[in-house]
Amino acid sequence: MAQGPAELVIGIDGGGSRCRAAVAAADGRILGRGEAGPANVASDFAGALANLAAAVASALAAAGRTAAGVAAVHAGLAGVMRPADAARVAAALPEVALGGRAPPGGVTVTDDRPTTVAGALAGRDGAVAAVGTGSFVALARGGALRCVGGWGAAVGDQASGAWLGRRLLERTLLWHDGLAARTPLLAATLARFGGDPVALIAFAAAARPSGLAELAPGVADAAEAGDAAGLSLMQEGADYLHLALDALGFGALGAGEVLCLAGGLGPRYACQLREDLRARLAPPAGDALDGAVRLALRAVADRRGAA
Repeated sequence: MAQGPAELVIGIDGGGSRCRAAVAAADGRILGRGEAGPANVASDFAGALANLAAAVASALAAAGRTAAGVAAVHAGLAGVMRPADAARVAAALPEVALGGRAPPGGVTVTDDRPTTVAGALAGRDGAVAAVGTGSFVALARGGALRCVGGWGAAVGDQASGAWLGRRLLERTLLWHDGLAARTPLLAATLARFGGDPVALIAFAAAARPSGLAELAPGVADAAEAGDAAGLSLMQEGADYLHLALDALGFGALGAGEVLCLAGGLGPRYACQLREDLRARLAPPAGDALDGAVRLALRAVADRRGAA
């Protein structure tokens, strides 16, 4: 297949469990996708780079193209929190994934918040509450992006799957000690550990955020079934989303702004949101990989506009 110079863009979405890449034409059409293992550059830089390279190679192969046609790359990687981390990945990526060639539109590396927002809103003004294993809330307005949260399970990520899982274990121990009312959810949670609170504590001490997050769908299911503990925990998470959205000023301007609930757990909060927020709900237009492609295309357009 004929390939003109610098006619493609690559979007990358990298997380702690897998990374994905997509090759797109200049008109936004996805030509090929690829996937590989974890891409946490903070915990395993070399391994993450290898997986990023593998995902890009797979996407290019699926598209029937080569790295020589790539005009720009945007990678949104979970855990990239400092400019120095982003710069280090951006400097290394052309060598490992693009045959040593830096694309004319550059390689941009961010955390996964800009890509998630770009994918969900697809150019619209509005807010995104992204709630999966972790969480963050963002407002995009007039080309500017403001975010709160996303600080990790140890001290943040309120409303997230990891947060809900930990709060469920706490509430279960309160019930065991006679400090909270029994509900089917709490009884089932303790039964999961053989009725042994020490086993529950051992699990909580060793669990990674992803392990805690595995408990979260059960909380949402229980809430939908009317379980008092499930409803209480989900409302605590929704209260945080209210706080974050209000602090960002969502809804203060522009009646046309939408609210997208993204991530595996985000849509489960719809019933707990205030009525004024529910009235603005809109389904996400795409995911973080779609957003990475969109941002790579924007880099090419900006470069052409500046030429």
